[in-house]
Amino acid sequence: MEHRKIRVSHTFVYNSKNITVSGPLSPGLLEGLHMHPDLDAFRKPSEQLEALIDIAGLPEGRVIAAVEDQTVIGYVTFHYPDEMELWSQGGMMDLIELGAVEVANGYRGSGLGKLLISTAFEREQLENCIVYTTEYYWHWDLKGSGLDVWAYRKMMEKLMKTVDMVWYATDDPEICSHPANCLMVRIGREVPMSSQETFDRVRFRQRFMY
Repeated sequence: MEHRKIRVSHTFVYNSKNITVSGPLSPGLLEGLHMHPDLDAFRKPSEQLEALIDIAGLPEGRVIAAVEDQTVIGYVTFHYPDEMELWSQGGMMDLIELGAVEVANGYRGSGLGKLLISTAFEREQLENCIVYTTEYYWHWDLKGSGLDVWAYRKMMEKLMKTVDMVWYATDDPEICSHPANCLMVRIGREVPMSSQETFDRVRFRQRFMY
């Protein structure tokens, strides 16, 4: 299938400073940047930058980044599901995971996360894809945010709904392991019914629930 990558760029002003939100970025552009030290939710900042460079080099991979003075202060990634995960079992070329979303502490609450995600969907780049995200409470920064699991989930749902992602049922064991976990999905306008049916079979292992 065609992976449409049309670079989009916005200028975001926060605390009188100009921040550039753009993507999908190439590996070469990312190699010239630094990571904010607060971007350590998943791995060390330097290692996370290496991961972003790898994702940007994938045919389906997308990295949208917020950059201030050559420093990445926020990012969102898109890529195929990991081979070890349930979501890869359908072998779908048009199923893309919205993976990591991270914004440095001092920029949270500014609307930067919303702009990062919405930028990825501009110019109908993902209308031929099913985009999903799995929200697990153990990945959430409850301590840093001061929120409990339910308030944090509400915040994440609100964020994902800005790009028309909606809650979908599933019997995936990891998601079902805690009631705050959830699956959110956006089905592009150009996605064929056959892909939607395959995705339904993937998200329900127990056929009696389908």
